[in-house]
Amino acid sequence: MAFVPGLTLCRRFHHEVLAPLLADRCPGLRYAAALLDGGSELLGLDTARSTDHDWGPRGQLFVAARDTDRVPEVRAVLDAGLPAEFLGWPTRYAGHGDARLGVVDASGSRHGVTVDEVGGWLRDRLGFDPTRGIAVEDWLATPTQRLAEVTGGAVFHDGLDGALTAARAALAWYPDDVWRHVLAAAWARVAQSEHLPGRCAEVGDELGSRVVTAGLAHDLMRLGLLLHRRWPPYDKWLGTLFARLPPAAPVVVALTDALSSGAWSGRQAGLVRALETLAAWTNDTGLAAPVDPTVRPFHRRPFLVLHAGRFAAALRAAITDPALRARPPLGAVDQYVHSVDVLTHADRARRVCTAVLPS
Repeated sequence: MAFVPGLTLCRRFHHEVLAPLLADRCPGLRYAAALLDGGSELLGLDTARSTDHDWGPRGQLFVAARDTDRVPEVRAVLDAGLPAEFLGWPTRYAGHGDARLGVVDASGSRHGVTVDEVGGWLRDRLGFDPTRGIAVEDWLATPTQRLAEVTGGAVFHDGLDGALTAARAALAWYPDDVWRHVLAAAWARVAQSEHLPGRCAEVGDELGSRVVTAGLAHDLMRLGLLLHRRWPPYDKWLGTLFARLPPAAPVVVALTDALSSGAWSGRQAGLVRALETLAAWTNDTGLAAPVDPTVRPFHRRPFLVLHAGRFAAALRAAITDPALRARPPLGAVDQYVHSVDVLTHADRARRVCTAVLPS
C-alpha cells in the first residue's frame, strides 16, 4: 500500500465514506468531523514508519449536547456500515498494548471512528471547554502538546454552527500577559542552569557538562517556538518543529556545536550564539522593555552566560494583570512537570497546577 499523509487519508475517508454514510443512514444529523486527538499526522510529521500503530483511515465525529441521544445510533451505523478498506488500507484495527487503536488489520475487531459530544470531549481532552471562555488557570494547566493537537490536525466538516472551529480559534495562542508569564518562566529555567556546563567542565565532569548543555538546548528550543507563537510539541517532534522555524538555522548549528564539541570552549561558543539569538528574538516580540542581549562573565568565574534572569524580570514587570504578576515564575504545567502520566491526563495536570500555587 502506498503511503498517503494521514490527514489526506482521513480527510478523504470523511468526504468519500463517512459523510455519505451519515447522510444516508442518519438523516438530519448535525455533526462536526475532525482529527484532533493526537498522532504525528496532526502536525504533518507522519511517515511510512507511523503506519505501525494508531494510524489509518479514521476520524472523530462530534455532536451537540442536544443530540447526545443520537450517539448510540451513529455508533451502530458506523459499526455496520463502514467498508472493510479504504484506498487499500484496512479500516479496522487490532492489538492493544500502549496504542490507542492498534495496527490497521483486516481481521481487527474495531474501527477508528469515535463519536462524542463536542463540549464533553473538549473538557476531557483539555480540562475545560474553550467555547465558554478560557481563564488563566486553563491556559497554564494545559500542556502545549495538547494545544498543538487541538489547534493542529484538521476539521473536515463543522455542522455545529461553527462550534468546533470557534474552539480551535479561541485556543490559537496565549493572551499577551499569559505569554509573558510563560516566557518569563522559560528564561528563569535557563538562568538556573546556564552557568552549570562551565562549572562541570572546570572540575573535569565532561559527561555532566554535556548533560546540562543538552537540558539547556531542550529549554531553548521550546523557548524559541514560544517566541514565534508555535505550541512546543513533546520531545519526539521538538527538534523537527524548531528547525522548521524560518530563522532557526543558525541556532540549530549553534546548539549542534554545543552538543557535539569535544572541548568546553567549543561547547560554550555554541551556547553563547544560541543564547544571544534567543535573547534578540525576545526583544523582537515587543512584549517587554528591551534587554541587552549579549553575554557576560558569570560573576568572577570564567564562564560566559546571558544572566537570563534579566529577561525573566523584564517580562514579569510588563505583565499588566496584578494577580498573574504575583504568581511564582513557574509558567505552564509542562514547564515544570515532565511526567507523561501527568501531562496526558487533564485532571491530574490541573490538580498539580492548583497544588503549586500559594495558598
